[in-house]
Amino acid sequence: MDPALLRERANFKARALAMPAVEKRKAADQSKSKSNKKARPSPKPREPKVFDYKNASGSSQYKFSILAKIVKHMRTKHQQGDNYPLSLEEILDETNQTDIGVQMRHWLNTEALRNNPKITVTLDDKFEYKPKFTIKGKDSLRRLLEKRCMRGQGGITMDDVEESLPNAQKAVKALGDQLLQVIRPIDKKVILYYNDKSTNFVVDEELQKLWRAVAVEGVDEKKMEEYLRKHGHSSMKDSTVRSAAAIQRSRRANRKKAKKSVKTKDNEHLGDILVDYSNGNS
Repeated sequence: MDPALLRERANFKARALAMPAVEKRKAADQSKSKSNKKARPSPKPREPKVFDYKNASGSSQYKFSILAKIVKHMRTKHQQGDNYPLSLEEILDETNQTDIGVQMRHWLNTEALRNNPKITVTLDDKFEYKPKFTIKGKDSLRRLLEKRCMRGQGGITMDDVEESLPNAQKAVKALGDQLLQVIRPIDKKVILYYNDKSTNFVVDEELQKLWRAVAVEGVDEKKMEEYLRKHGHSSMKDSTVRSAAAIQRSRRANRKKAKKSVKTKDNEHLGDILVDYSNGNS
């Protein structure tokens, strides 16, 4: 072989080895990056975060002070007889709180007022105060106390009556002796009861003195029963008041028994007097 060709071949190899293969590395890097891109899963779209108003720091007292002011205002309006429903904007206008932000309005409208036990939402999406009892006037109060008396549910505090009925003191005064007012010794609150005059009876003064001389404060019914049993006495059992529904059921049962037909033999007591004319005897 020609030695000149061999030298050129050797020089070509030397130049080729001296040159770095940059393009090949780039291609390899590109292929690796493509494979990595294909292997990576596509990121999921982020869901919008719901703002937690209750747990937001630094604003809880401010928020609930606004809510308490609204509930107090609605209660005062109800006690004055202005119990018509209001929209959120009307409530904020009447309570002079129209400068609150959008987030606060959203919390009041969608969560705070709708979940408050003292506020109810009307069909036209307005808010009104929700008292403990639905009492329209003095006759409604009397019927409610009479019903609770028949069912053995006890009385109602004067505070609840004043919350539920506008001008409650006037209504109580108008009912007079139809109601009984008892001051509870624990908290000095006035409790209203229906005065069922059918149960009134005269008690001897000597027995009244004995009754009042016995101290029963802090003694429950079980301890009273134990005391009576130790001294040879028995306590009254099954003293609960029967409900009106149970009384009606028993009355219906008695009526059904009375309506049952009874088989009787007619004219048995006239057996010796009657004569049989079926054979033509005269």
